[in-house]
Amino acid sequence: MYYKGVYHLFYQYNPKGAVWGNIVWAHSVSKDLINWISLKPAIVPSEPFDKYGCWSGSATILPGNKPVIIYTGIVNEKPEPGHQVQNYAIPANYSDCYLQKWIKPDNNPIIKPIHENVSSFRDPTTAWFNNGYWKLIVGSKEDRRGIAYLYRSRNFIKWTKAKHPFHTKKDVGMWECPDFYPVSSRGTDGVDTSTLRDDVKHVFKASLDMTRFDYYTIGTYNLIQDKYVPDNTSVDGWAGLRYDYGNFYASKTFFDPIKKRRILWGWANESSTASEDIAKGWAGIQLIPRKVWLDPSGHKLLQWPITELEGLRGQKIELSNVKINKGDIVEVKGIPVVQADVDVTFIFSSLEKAELYDEKWRKFPLEDVAKRICGIKGATVQGGLGPFGLLVLASSEFKEYTPLFFRIFKTTDGKHKVLFCSDATLSSLNKNEYKPSFGGFVDVDLTKKKLSLRSLIDHSVVESFVEGGTIVISSRIYPTLAINENAHLHLFNNGSEIVMIERLNAWSMKTAHIN
Repeated sequence: MYYKGVYHLFYQYNPKGAVWGNIVWAHSVSKDLINWISLKPAIVPSEPFDKYGCWSGSATILPGNKPVIIYTGIVNEKPEPGHQVQNYAIPANYSDCYLQKWIKPDNNPIIKPIHENVSSFRDPTTAWFNNGYWKLIVGSKEDRRGIAYLYRSRNFIKWTKAKHPFHTKKDVGMWECPDFYPVSSRGTDGVDTSTLRDDVKHVFKASLDMTRFDYYTIGTYNLIQDKYVPDNTSVDGWAGLRYDYGNFYASKTFFDPIKKRRILWGWANESSTASEDIAKGWAGIQLIPRKVWLDPSGHKLLQWPITELEGLRGQKIELSNVKINKGDIVEVKGIPVVQADVDVTFIFSSLEKAELYDEKWRKFPLEDVAKRICGIKGATVQGGLGPFGLLVLASSEFKEYTPLFFRIFKTTDGKHKVLFCSDATLSSLNKNEYKPSFGGFVDVDLTKKKLSLRSLIDHSVVESFVEGGTIVISSRIYPTLAINENAHLHLFNNGSEIVMIERLNAWSMKTAHIN
């Protein structure tokens, strides 16, 4: 949230080690969302209503510029993962812009589960206000049905559960960290969470515990019934849209009132083993904050790194009109590339060599068909139009590298499918790492025969934004050779169609101040 000139990030943290447990609300502050200072934890287990953990929740700014936090408290250890209730906390001193001390009033908990599933009732959202009531949702499940329960309050203290779920979907499992917010259908500006206008659509997001991915739909908020209804263009469930088709979970958005934007935060866990996490002393990162807005089609969201990130840019190199023939690998030299921001546009003269889309792939589960194809048709498997793209964090003899690449397919009905992959399979010689190949299909008009890619490279994480943020894929990778000055960056083409680099801008990136 933003409060009195300061951005506040609260996050789930174990002060006793790099494994899950002993969860508190850690607290960091920033003036630019990039450089952060760590403060003492804001909320720690201390009362009967949160004795066994202060789990996720949200902040809401009440009238008079008064922030309040609602969070999930764990009141006992069993049944696993514990009886869950919703509590609130308020600042001890509203004049302190850093909000260094929080109070948990004695009338907690303010929301208790009134159904049998007391161990699946968590992660309240930021509240919104309309028709005289504050409203928020809490994630839950019944068997395999995901549920978002709606609660209403006039005073933010006494909450009443609505008769009907705000939204629900069968066969998707527990809905963790739900998020609900409006997006404008005009321009890229964000809007306050309580905004209701004719030119506003709504987004509902759930983090699915069963798949560990975040899914969202675009839809309509029915004020009469107090329900959310996805549009018929949004698939609701595992095959639906994702913020990120890689390592990304438990995300949250907030409205930035200063720059009038909606900002998305996402968490990336480790791909290394628990023993390796303990050895290095930490686990899990927040990815770069992203501005999020509605695509002009109204059918999906677009995402882009916040502009403040550009303040870390250092040395720059530029390339243009570089031809890459079949089998070519061209190194990008001139800057350190272990921390880099790379923005490149590829062009090609024809779609004729696009390879045929294999009909048997249509039998793959819809939620992971792109990922499966990326694994089958990797960067080294020669194609027609692609694979082409970047090789990032590559060692000098290519014993380690991570390819970020496009493949273009032609279906039997003459249409084209653009696949983008971020493949960690060969990223590290460490055999203990989880090294998946992530992928997503890009909704793009190919009449210009042009594709764009921006990748943020930062030691163990690569965030790739395709076609202006149409899809995003984040990967965690842990090279043993391609580290620091031994990391290299290349352009490549393993397709028979010649690819041109229309332009490439790349910057070395300075190190942000992190806690």
